[in-house]
Amino acid sequence: MHNSHFRFFNSRHLRWILLFLVLLVPGILFAQYQLPPPDFGDSYTLPTPTHPEPRSSWVRILDIVMLASGLGLAAWLILRRRSRKGVIFLSIGAMAYFGFYRNGCICPIGAIQNVTLSLLDPHYIVSIGVIVFFFLPLFAALLFGRIFCGGVCPLGAIQDLVLLWPKKVPQKLDRILGWLPYIYLAAAVFFAIRGVHIQTGSMEIEIGRRFLICEWDPFVGLFRITGSFHMLAIGAVFILGGMFIGRPYCRWLCPYGGILAILSRFAWKNVQITPDKELDCGLCAEACPYGAIKNNRADRGSCLACARCYDSCPRHLKSGTGLVTITEGSRGDEIGAARG
Repeated sequence: MHNSHFRFFNSRHLRWILLFLVLLVPGILFAQYQLPPPDFGDSYTLPTPTHPEPRSSWVRILDIVMLASGLGLAAWLILRRRSRKGVIFLSIGAMAYFGFYRNGCICPIGAIQNVTLSLLDPHYIVSIGVIVFFFLPLFAALLFGRIFCGGVCPLGAIQDLVLLWPKKVPQKLDRILGWLPYIYLAAAVFFAIRGVHIQTGSMEIEIGRRFLICEWDPFVGLFRITGSFHMLAIGAVFILGGMFIGRPYCRWLCPYGGILAILSRFAWKNVQITPDKELDCGLCAEACPYGAIKNNRADRGSCLACARCYDSCPRHLKSGTGLVTITEGSRGDEIGAARG
C-alpha cells in the first residue's frame, strides 16, 4: 500500500480518537443572548444557563481572543505550514471551546440575525462581541479565503471529523443544492426583521418574528447534550450523512458559508494545492470530498480550506525537516508513484 494510503489510515483513526475524547468534555450551558429576544416559536425555548453570565466582560473578551487567535492560526496552518494534521487539531480545539464549552451559541452564523435586526430595529441592541464575531471571519475571508470554515467553525469541525467514507456528489446536483444557502439566508433575514400574517377567508396564518438559524441549528442540541427529540434527530441525521457526504450542512445550508463563498472569491490569498508548480495530475480532485477542485485548481468560493488536497499532492513529501519538493524532471514518476 502506498504511503498516501497509510496517511489516510492514520488520519482517519486519529479523528475517531480525538472525537471520542472531545465528546467526553461536559457541555456547560453558558449561552449569551441579547434582549429583547424574538419569538422563537413553541418548538424552541431559551435554555437557562447553569451559571449566570459574569458581570465582568472577561468571558466575552476571551471569546474574541479565541476567535482571532483561531483565525490567525488557521491562516498559518493552511496557507503557510500547509498542515492537514494541524487543521485537525485546530478543529478539535474550536469544537471543544465554541461548540461544547460555549454551547455553539456565540457564532457568526446566528449573528446574521442579530446584526440584521439591530440595523433595522433601534430597540434591539447587540454587544460588541456579536458584531466582532459576525464581521471578523468575513474580513479574514477577504484576506485568506474560507479559513474560518476550515479550522475554526465548530459546525464545520464536527462534520469534517466524522467524514470517514467520502462519496462524490454529482456536479449538477451539487450546483443546484449550492443555491439553498442563499435561499435560507434570505428567509432567515426576513423572519428576523418581521413575521408573516396571511388571511384568506376564514383561514389565518400568523408567524411571529423568529431566528430560524438558531431554531433549526442541527448541532446545537449535540453541543449542549440536550434538546428536543426532533432537533437531536436532525443533528444525528447530519452526523450520519456526514460520514459519507462531505459537510452537507456547510455546503448546502449554511447561510454564513454562502456569504463567505462570495467574499473568498476576492481573497488576497487562497488555497494553492501545490507548494510551487502545478502538475495537473488530478489527484487533488480525487481526494477532495467537497467537489471544490475544478480544473485541478481549488475553487475560491467552494474550497473549505480543509487542507486534504495537500496530502494527496505528489509534490509534497513529508520529511523530518519539513516540506520537500520533488524535482520537475521526474514529473511522470511522481504521478505514477502517487497513484500507487
